[in-house]
Amino acid sequence: MQTPELRREELLDAAEHWFLKKGIAATSVDDIVAKVGVAKGTFYLSFPSKEALLVAVQERFVAAFSARQRAAMEHYRADQWHERLRASLQAGIEGYLDQVRLHDVLFHEHRPHDRQGMSNNQVVVEFTAFLRAGHEAGAWRVTNPRLTAVMLFHALHGAVDHAIAEQPDISRIDRQRLASAVGDFAQRALG
Repeated sequence: MQTPELRREELLDAAEHWFLKKGIAATSVDDIVAKVGVAKGTFYLSFPSKEALLVAVQERFVAAFSARQRAAMEHYRADQWHERLRASLQAGIEGYLDQVRLHDVLFHEHRPHDRQGMSNNQVVVEFTAFLRAGHEAGAWRVTNPRLTAVMLFHALHGAVDHAIAEQPDISRIDRQRLASAVGDFAQRALG
């Protein structure tokens, strides 16, 4: 017998599969439970609705994105602020490009009425704390860490979107060059 946590992950995996294959609107709860091999009632033990499942898939995506950035920063000492910043941005670009199809389905196909998603998420929260700590350590001067984190998050997102618009064959995007450009921008923004 599986734990509820494992069953929940299987449902999230199945939702990702079908969202990528059919889109969010065309995916039904029946599709998801059939892929996992459980009854519909089992789905509703984990999620009150398909919309709640979508939010959970989005949250899992953002958590993995953020974890990837943290892991990249951990390759440097705590006092290597600028290296950690660049590593975080590089990991963000890699994460976005590696998961662009899923990202686009989750965050562009479904447009919530709330404008907070791009400015109030785990990545921005963690980046705000990082910028504040770097300011306190004297690595840079940031008068408003939260706003700066939001702007740098949007800069990364916009730079990747621009690169994809310029080169739809994602495999041909020079990730290192893109990360260097975003890193240079961030360095200038932080002074």
